[in-house]
Amino acid sequence: MANNAKKQYNVIFVLGGPGAGKGTQCERIQNTFDYQHLSAGELLRQEREQPGSQYGDEIAKHLKEGSIVPVSITCSLLRREMENSSKNKFLIDGFPRNKDNLDGWTKAMEGVAQVKRVLFFNCPDEVCIDRCLSRGKTSGRTDDNEESLKKRIITYRESTMPIIDHFRALNLVSEVGGDKSPDEVFDEVKKVFEQLKS
Repeated sequence: MANNAKKQYNVIFVLGGPGAGKGTQCERIQNTFDYQHLSAGELLRQEREQPGSQYGDEIAKHLKEGSIVPVSITCSLLRREMENSSKNKFLIDGFPRNKDNLDGWTKAMEGVAQVKRVLFFNCPDEVCIDRCLSRGKTSGRTDDNEESLKKRIITYRESTMPIIDHFRALNLVSEVGGDKSPDEVFDEVKKVFEQLKS
């Protein structure tokens, strides 16, 4: 392969409601299976804090409203992280959030990244809300409050669930119950990744 040919990135989308355990499990997967964890939300929050960021104000507005940041911004941040990484296997946590995200990703990443799997943490709304509210006491996240959470769960149900259904129709979804302890959830996650290796 010529040196100037772009390498193809292998991607696993990690989806689930707010507080379903995506970030916690991604850290464990990263440490065990040699994937790099990219949190779409974390990248957006970091970009918002960058002095002079071209996207900062727009990101801040969407995060406060509980609405979805334009896909072009999220894709450019994800792609920048991939290109700066030495790895070619990525967990993308909390993205795509809706059909517009998925369409934008498909357009921006065609020939660049291939979605190998969708890891879906299915967790009851009340468990998600309790976890986020207790996280909000220490996280400093502006969106971990009851009002934002209700909006985020509605957005997740209306916008993200159809994405999971789309990938399920392609036979690419591995569903894990997110309401057990982190260790029990990770036992299930490990089985998914062992199968991916074979």
